[in-house]
Amino acid sequence: MITLRKEAVQYLEAQRTGTPYYKVSPQEARAMRTVTQWQSAHKPKLASIEDHKITVRDGEQITVRLYTPVLGKTLPVIVYYHGGGWVYGNLESVDAGCQLLADQAQAIVVSVDYRLAPEYPFPTPLHDAYDSLVWVHNHMEALGGDASRLSVAGDSAGGNLATVVAYLATALEGPSLHAQTLIYPVTNVDFSTVSYLAYGEDYGLDTQAMQWFSHHYTEKANFTNPLVSPLQLEEVRNMPKTFIIAAEADVLFDEGLSYAQKLKAAGVVVEHITMPGLIHSYFSKMNYFEEATIETVTKIAQFLK
Repeated sequence: MITLRKEAVQYLEAQRTGTPYYKVSPQEARAMRTVTQWQSAHKPKLASIEDHKITVRDGEQITVRLYTPVLGKTLPVIVYYHGGGWVYGNLESVDAGCQLLADQAQAIVVSVDYRLAPEYPFPTPLHDAYDSLVWVHNHMEALGGDASRLSVAGDSAGGNLATVVAYLATALEGPSLHAQTLIYPVTNVDFSTVSYLAYGEDYGLDTQAMQWFSHHYTEKANFTNPLVSPLQLEEVRNMPKTFIIAAEADVLFDEGLSYAQKLKAAGVVVEHITMPGLIHSYFSKMNYFEEATIETVTKIAQFLK
């Protein structure tokens, strides 16, 4: 029997009122959400935080936010993709975590505001994610980054994008990656695992919510597409070293563990850890999960170093 941390209990209690977001339109769901504000005494002093417009493959522009901890040094670079089921989330929703990560890892963090479904369904968010990595790689010297220490990271749907981007980078002979960090990632669009049965209701990310997200992201016929469900990839032996962080009480727990096992069986260096007593999406909810977010960032920084 899992014992939830008190902050998880408090968060879940606060969410019990109102209409579930997956019972309204994506546009209404976005309007219902409030951006997590930084409420921490641990806010780091970074050298700079800057937004840049970059052009992606269809000629459109998206925004990336650069977090630079110090100037005058050549630093590792982490390209970060936010969560939100490919339907919502933005630069603000992971701003707190990205600031912490830049400080603790002493790395330039590039947070990507990829376009969202259903207005921009698969593969547009993935294309934006990959094109952002290529842009960072091509501008590494100007950013003050070390090309030998380029990594990708993301939470939830952002973790899905991060690892598919890592696969594409190897398959397309694109940028060479030092590592990938996946925080409770979506790796298989399949709602029948044991963790779905155990945590599919009242644990923050309901089964109905994941079905809602997935159907907005792409049509059902694509659910087994390896670029949507990377657990279905046939060839993963060239993936970079991998850090997977699981929330214990999460519908996505089993698929994250299965993905870690698949990579490890292929010879990839993998570390998989479980954050006990925590629920999905804690990383982007600093106002409830400050201690857990700091703990997670510390573990990521240690892994990357």
